[in-house]
Amino acid sequence: MADLDDVQETKNYYTDVPQETEGFFLKGSNSYDWGMKNRLSRIFNPRSGKTVMLAFDHGYFQGPTTGLERIDLNIVPLAPYADTLMLTRGILRSNIPPSLTNSIVMRASGGPSILKELSNEDIAVSIEDSIRLNAAAMAVQVFIGGENESQSVLNMTKLVDQGTRYGIPTLAVTAVGKDMVRDAKYFRLATRMCAELGAHYVKTYYVEEGFDTVTSCCPVPIVIAGGKKLPELDALKMAYNAIQQGAAGVDMGRNIFQSEAPIAMIQAVRAVVHDNETPDKALDLYNTLRTS
Repeated sequence: MADLDDVQETKNYYTDVPQETEGFFLKGSNSYDWGMKNRLSRIFNPRSGKTVMLAFDHGYFQGPTTGLERIDLNIVPLAPYADTLMLTRGILRSNIPPSLTNSIVMRASGGPSILKELSNEDIAVSIEDSIRLNAAAMAVQVFIGGENESQSVLNMTKLVDQGTRYGIPTLAVTAVGKDMVRDAKYFRLATRMCAELGAHYVKTYYVEEGFDTVTSCCPVPIVIAGGKKLPELDALKMAYNAIQQGAAGVDMGRNIFQSEAPIAMIQAVRAVVHDNETPDKALDLYNTLRTS
């Protein structure tokens, strides 16, 4: 029990200073519950309002992708440089040290492999397991225009309902079929649908023409997918252009872990995303780090 002998009577209640409630920094997120905002703050850096997500969930339908044969050797050393790890629960339990404090975005949808129709997914992770694994968000694939479009959209809305109950955001990942046109018109449709139906943020692809219209008409944050492996300068240019045109971050995988110097590359990407560094200067940083 506290010692009451030295309790001071003089107190300052600051009656002349009105209490201020800080507005939340993230687009479209001000009305969420405290827990939802706190989890989003672990994904998106409050200083920059951006995120560098390290995606290595490819194995859930592709198997051991090049660069992901050994998560413990290829990915764990990169983790300290990422704001967020995007992965499956199996990899989290088997390979990721619990001492790491990165936020976790859990891949929650799944079903078919690359040998089948990919849009035929279902929710594959329970909300209880997401809570148990301390997920900051849950990711679900949405196939707008795909064979199983409605099923994938309903997967997302079910996950939104479950996550909202416990304060866990849902990331909608827009998947693009081989026969679909990857242009701003398509991505305006896909990202807006996801946001309208409750996704807390959306992952989509960058397009060179009209990407600013995609981010402008989406009422929640957009992060871009890294996509296929590009030369380092091209990947940095893509990240830079996306950020300049309204993206709230990147979710890169192959352009980092398939780089010749992955640790240098993820730091170069961070410089672009968080420090507004130009692609050329970020490439200089990459070259310096890779030879040091």
